[in-house]
Amino acid sequence: MSLALDATQLDRYSRHIIMDEVGPEGQERLLDGSVLVVGAGGLGSPVIQYLAAAGVGRLGVVDDDAVERSNLQRQVIHADADVGVPKVESARGYVERLNPDVAVETYETRLDSPGIGIVDDYDLVVDASDNFPTRYLLNDYCQLTGTPLAHGSIYKFEGQATTIRPGGPCYRCLFPEAPEPGTVPDCATTGVLGVLPGTVGCIQATEAVKLLLDAGETLDGRLLFYDAMAMTFETVPFRRNPDCPACGDDPIDSVSEVEYTGGCTVGD
Repeated sequence: MSLALDATQLDRYSRHIIMDEVGPEGQERLLDGSVLVVGAGGLGSPVIQYLAAAGVGRLGVVDDDAVERSNLQRQVIHADADVGVPKVESARGYVERLNPDVAVETYETRLDSPGIGIVDDYDLVVDASDNFPTRYLLNDYCQLTGTPLAHGSIYKFEGQATTIRPGGPCYRCLFPEAPEPGTVPDCATTGVLGVLPGTVGCIQATEAVKLLLDAGETLDGRLLFYDAMAMTFETVPFRRNPDCPACGDDPIDSVSEVEYTGGCTVGD
């Protein structure tokens, strides 16, 4: 048994430690690991919950919003008493109450090109954002820096997830350009099943834990579709596009080459 874990940790993480696939060495990897969670809303809530419970030692949380009462139907790390509080601060308080082993670093901002360098301080990124500019920015920068990225998104009763590893295939291989602003309605317009982000976020958290443990097979090269109404899961394989500007044969050198508005296209 590893001497690096104290008696309280041996108790807290005992169900990990007794697993051959994790063990004390794996738990130490989790405690030494770091994950940047971009978004502390519907998807980010279960991601933050389960990564903190698993003992991921350092969590970065990025979000520029404050808690609203309409969030509480699905954003389960926030409570009625948190209404009006920045989501990053509510998330920090939740994690501190859950697991004192976990250090939380907060970034009360909307991630943009000038600030994307915070990714460099983390082992991997979980994309729990709710907008296309952030998704494309994270995809492009993580490809440039060789940072694994667990992506998820939701719409009404449906969700999807994939994991993007260095070298592709990447998000742009699936969706070369973003839809024009206003063409895809958000949950404030169409609604969303409250439990839906719990399922998709847990899948993202699972991928993150496996990446830190270097265990199992991830969703890289596969897009997982979840239909909550039909209760079905389907995975669709996809390949690296050699013409992809992020992971292809002639990729961009910097995210400064991309205007993260409109279609998030790469300039000539």
